[in-house]
Amino acid sequence: MVRQDLNVAPAPEVVNAAPAPAGVGAAPAAVGSGPSRRALVLGGLTGLAGLGAIGGIGGCAALWPGAGAPPTLPREWRAAWVATVAQIDWPSRNDLGTEAQRAEMVAMLDQAAAVGLNALILQVRPAADALYASALEPWSEVLTGVQGRAPDPLWDPLAEWVDGAHRRGLELHAWFNPYRARHPSARSEPAPGHVMRSDPAIVRRYGDLAWMDPAEPRAARRMLDVVLDVVRRYDIDGVHIDDYFYPYPQPDGQGGERPFPDDEPWARYQAGGGPLSRADWRRAHVDALIETLHREIHAAKPWLRFGISPFGLPRPDRRPAGIEGFSPFDKLYADVERWVDAGWLDILVPQLYWPRAQAAQAFEPLLDTWLRGNPHGRHVWPGLFTSRIGAARNAYTPDEVLGQIDVVRSRPAAGGHAHFSMVALLHDREGVAARLQRGPYARPALPPATPWLPEPAPPPPAWHWQPLGEGLGRLELQAAPGSVLRQVAWWALGDEGWSLQLLPMLPGQAVQAWVEPRMRRVQVLGIGRTGLASAPLSGWQRLGGWRFDG
Repeated sequence: MVRQDLNVAPAPEVVNAAPAPAGVGAAPAAVGSGPSRRALVLGGLTGLAGLGAIGGIGGCAALWPGAGAPPTLPREWRAAWVATVAQIDWPSRNDLGTEAQRAEMVAMLDQAAAVGLNALILQVRPAADALYASALEPWSEVLTGVQGRAPDPLWDPLAEWVDGAHRRGLELHAWFNPYRARHPSARSEPAPGHVMRSDPAIVRRYGDLAWMDPAEPRAARRMLDVVLDVVRRYDIDGVHIDDYFYPYPQPDGQGGERPFPDDEPWARYQAGGGPLSRADWRRAHVDALIETLHREIHAAKPWLRFGISPFGLPRPDRRPAGIEGFSPFDKLYADVERWVDAGWLDILVPQLYWPRAQAAQAFEPLLDTWLRGNPHGRHVWPGLFTSRIGAARNAYTPDEVLGQIDVVRSRPAAGGHAHFSMVALLHDREGVAARLQRGPYARPALPPATPWLPEPAPPPPAWHWQPLGEGLGRLELQAAPGSVLRQVAWWALGDEGWSLQLLPMLPGQAVQAWVEPRMRRVQVLGIGRTGLASAPLSGWQRLGGWRFDG
């Protein structure tokens, strides 16, 4: 459970609730201890609102023509990273105070939903610290300017990000940095509970960084304990780690690279007769962390997805012809291909942060290489460097980002992408957010399902129909007893074709949907935590009335 003593204000209601049809009173309020209710007109036959005006349900989509069965549910992961280290995305400053930080959070969530995203990846552990209420690590200085200082008034940012995302139909993946103990942007002293003070023997100084040594078992155990604490207490949709395993090499001032200072554990390993080379020994520690994270996350919550976003170049012996550059296999000791081959992850988000025309790191052959090397059919959704739009050097144009999305969509084995980072969409750099909303994101989409996780498809939503005469009525939907729904997909057939709305389904809540005479048929599907859809609940007009089956 999230701590109950925090001063956490509820996120604002953001459902795009239209008024009831003419002549019909407002939906009744919740009665007694039953589920709370939200009234929605679900005709779904109007166009998208302007940028920033859409509520949290994905809006109304362009029509799918045809009067037969509804189309297949559209699926595409449309994500953005929200980086908190060095105030990259949120909060914009570390001296804003609680209400200003909350207002920035709400604005970012609103924009994510308005643009058409369906997932956010929030950095919650930038450097062995926490953007949530934790007994294991201190509050992050990105919130208050001083590590260990709690926000005032007290709030739990992660709890409100999760709630706000789910109210808007967005997934929220919690992003952890496994080993970094101090970032160069840090200004305050380490707090008493920080690893640099509580367990300094496992921390190494490396240039302008402090780094927990992957060879020290307590470093890995600390990461596991922190992740599992969040998994158990928060209703997140996934756990995410990025490309920082061993640190990126820093120069030694003599034309070479500064060695990572792990002589002591390496000497212990050799003294014990260890057979591995130093490079393989380092990779073995990272491999063990990845395997254990995958196993323990799923043991705690089998429906959670575990994702990794590595540096985008494969290991040298698996690269396509003409691709060259930095090797995370040799420099970060990240054997990503082994993790994929072993099935130790659910989502792979290779950071393909180069333009399509850059031959030595060309986007298309790199994407194809990662897609081919996926024997277990895990999700492969590339990361796009959207924040390069407007950069002082090597800037992208919006055409580059939209062109990369077109490339991804042309590969059936790919099913989505992620933008680094949300700030570029928040500020609509060079119109990229508006172009995404009007173009590739004009129709709503669910994240792809993850069928290899053990949670089965949910049963159809429980429903109650209240006819109001002349083809009008109210349909109340909620999760069936014992099941959990993240969303409800609502198809409505009108004179011009099918339209789709994706409706957030929050725990303990019901959705009240107006069914109107202009609709000829409706179909409702519940969407579970792994994205699997229920069997349909179908309704159709007959002789001025509605019948439902499901």
